[in-house]
Order: sequence, then structure tokens, then C-alpha cells
Amino acid sequence: MKVEATRPTGGEAVAAVRDRRDSRWDEHRRARRAALVDAAVVAVGKHGAGVGMEEIAAEAGTSKTVVYRHFADRSDLHVAVCTRVAEQLLPTLRAAMEASDQPREMLGGAVEAYLAFLEADPELYRFVVHGPPGSVDAADPITGLSDLVGDQAAAVLAPALEQAGRDPATAAPWGHAVVGLVRAAADWWLRAGRPTPRRELAAHLTELTWAGLSGVVTTEPRKEDL
Repeated sequence: MKVEATRPTGGEAVAAVRDRRDSRWDEHRRARRAALVDAAVVAVGKHGAGVGMEEIAAEAGTSKTVVYRHFADRSDLHVAVCTRVAEQLLPTLRAAMEASDQPREMLGGAVEAYLAFLEADPELYRFVVHGPPGSVDAADPITGLSDLVGDQAAAVLAPALEQAGRDPATAAPWGHAVVGLVRAAADWWLRAGRPTPRRELAAHLTELTWAGLSGVVTTEPRKEDL
């Protein structure tokens, strides 16, 4: 029995062509948005955290009108830049924490990596932290990034707690507490003009934080267990 191939109808063929066109257009928009985020990051480096949309557009070789075709407003662009920063920072912190299996060294590596990231591009960090004027979340636009870093810290602490015979659920509040402490100190460090060398500050913060963490991740017996 011979089976003939079924040919698409006229409507199906038109729909297939339209889908291909839409797919190419979606890819073009994604690429264009990424290029504009790149331009925004460069513009922040040149003009500082208070960079304007005109300066960002000029860096991209286009106009504000074109920028607003791809971003609803400055806040939308700000979110995209924050996402870019998170994509760069999180792997760096993860690699620093995974470089050792000793909790104290993991903590120290993460603190050092975080401060090094800020020191390398303080204006970009300020841009992310302060956000655009009048934005809905202008009070703390980096909260989402801090939450991601806190979750990563908790994921590293949980196995150490479990190995020490502690409840791994404690890792969540401890992880976020560590991030809050380091972030507050880092924000002051930048505002004050970095009066302390980065490595020295990292050592101080590691020592302070470890004084608390060591009480819950150490494998030494607790007094109540003796």
C-alpha cells in the first residue's frame, strides 16, 4: 500500500513562515537588549552611577527612542543590568566557596571575592544599589541579588551543619545573616572611600563572622553533650 506524504495547507505554510519570522525577530530583540545592557555597563564605568539615558544611548550608538523600544523605562534597564551583575557575581562567589572544603576558608574566600568584585567596579555596584530615581523599589533594589547570594551561602553551610550534627535548616537564616553583615560593611567601605585595604577588611569580616559561625559548624562537642 502506497502512502502519500501529506502536504501542508496554504494556511499551515503561512503559519510556519510567520513562526520562523517571529522566532528570528525574538532572537534579534534578545540580542539587541543584551547589546544595550553592555552599553549601559560601559557608560556607568565612564560617567558614574548617575549616568543618564542619553549617555547610555550614545554609548550604544543609538538614540533614547531606540533604547525605549527595548526597555519600558529606566527601571526596566536597571533590572536588566542587575541581572547581568548577578550572572557575573554568583559564579564568582560559588567558585570561591567551593575552592575549599573547610568552612572558615570557604567563608573567607567568599568575602574576599565579594569585596574584590565591588572594588573592581564600584560605580557599577553603586548603580545597582541605588537604582533609578523614583523607581518602585528604589529603597533597596539589590535585595533580589542579596537573596540569591544568601541562598548560595545557605547551600554551602547546610552540609557543614549536617556534618557537625546540627540542624541544616539553620543554614538559611545564617547564610542570609552573613550576607547582610558583609554587604553593610562593604557599602560603608565604598562610601568612606575604601580607607582599609581590601584584604585587611576581608580578614576582619571573616574573623568577625566566623566567631559566630564556628559555634554552629564546628565538629567539637558542645558543653551540653559532655
